[in-house]
Formats: sequence, structure tokens, C-alpha cells
Amino acid sequence: MLILYDNPFSPFARKVRLVLGFKNLEYSRVDALALDRIDKLKTINPRGEVPVLVDGDLCVIGSADIVAYLEDCHPEPPLFPRSSALRARARHWQRLSDTVLDAIIHDISIWTWPTLQRKDQPPPGLIEVGTKDLLKFLSILNGALTDREYVCDSLSIADLSLFPHLSALKVLGFPVDSDSYPHVSSWYRRLRSMEIVKNDQEYIKKCAAEKLQGENSHYESQKIVWRGDRIEWLVSKGFYRWWLEELEQGRAVIPSAL
Repeated sequence: MLILYDNPFSPFARKVRLVLGFKNLEYSRVDALALDRIDKLKTINPRGEVPVLVDGDLCVIGSADIVAYLEDCHPEPPLFPRSSALRARARHWQRLSDTVLDAIIHDISIWTWPTLQRKDQPPPGLIEVGTKDLLKFLSILNGALTDREYVCDSLSIADLSLFPHLSALKVLGFPVDSDSYPHVSSWYRRLRSMEIVKNDQEYIKKCAAEKLQGENSHYESQKIVWRGDRIEWLVSKGFYRWWLEELEQGRAVIPSAL
């Protein structure tokens, strides 16, 4: 059986779970970011990041590579469109979701994480700059969904990559304005109605009730692992001094390259 090293709250792990559900594949889950399992995760992925998929002797690291592997092994139902143009479109939106959208949401949401014990405030201007970029991203996505039910006409990896990130916006206090972004709003409701999304949402709620209550945290509560895209966005917006201070204080961790 497939083993997915994931975390209930990781958007990248959630993307993979949605793909596994879409393809109706059986698998077992390991909450690999839990404190009692993180060392095991690092033996198969030195970066200590999820998701990781283990299929027998094969270990596939990273959501995009896992999705590609599952598509190769289980091509039906397909998650990449048949036409080369639409396949390129799907890959484009998956990349934007994995890099640009993730970086913005990650960097402005740190102070809302229930797993972290932070008493400081965001550096001045960070939330405002992030909000501006989020609205710009939503505007671009809204245009891409004009006269389309899904980003690539039919459901594809583009939709299942974007949805986990965008579903966090309401929790962060950035609900999608249906008047300003009507196509995104309709698309979002369409995805929310899918059975695989409902099932995953129930899993997340169950884990939140079990693991985010009480005084004892199941996860790292002080340090944040920063990968390149998230650092890049911060630096591009002028917040590098704040990040360097985080690094000097031991609150920022750069994952191992090997």
C-alpha cells in the first residue's frame, strides 16, 4: 500500500491527498511533522518537508513530483488535460500555486498559526504588501476563469493545487470577495462541493480537534523552516532585515540541501 508522509495542515500534502482521492487510490498516512515522527521523516527526506510518498522501495519527494508519478502510474482519471496547450496551462498554474501563492500566504500568516507560540507582531507593512499581492493574484485567476468552470476547462491539477492555498484565506481573514472576483468565487464553491474535498476537510477538522487543543503542542512551536520561494518573496518586498533577525535569533531554519 502507498504510504503518504504528510501533515493535515500542509497545503502541499493536501494537494496530494486530493489527487489520491480523485484517483481513488488507497493509502496510509503518517503525520510526519509531529514531534515524535520528524526524525523518521528526515531519514527519507533530509529537508524534513512533506509530502513524501513511499511506494514499495520507491520514495517520491515533493508534491509536484508525487502528482506526476501518480499520473504516470494511474493515468485514469487524468489530472492533466489531453491537449499540449492545456497541459502547459495546468503546469503553469500548479507552479504559480506552489511558488508565488504559497509564499505570499505563508509569509503573512505566521502570526495566525495555532502551532506557533509567537508574541511579536509582523514587521510594519508586511500584511499590507501581502494583501496587495494576494488581490493581484486573485484578479489574474479571476480573469483566467472567465467562461470556464475550471482553470483548464475540466478539473485538473491546476485546480487541486490552487484550492488548498485559497481555502486558507477565510481563516486568515482574507475571504474571497464574490463581487470583486465572481469567477473565483463560483470556482471555489464548485470545488468545495466535491466529495474528495469534503472528505479531506473532515480529516483536517478531526486532526485540528485532536492536535491543536490543549497546552502541549504536537509540533515545533518556535522555529520555522524557510524554503527558497518564501524567502524570495520576503526579500523582493524589502523584508530581508527582519528575516535575517529571525535567522540570527534561531527562529528561522533553512532546510538541508542533501
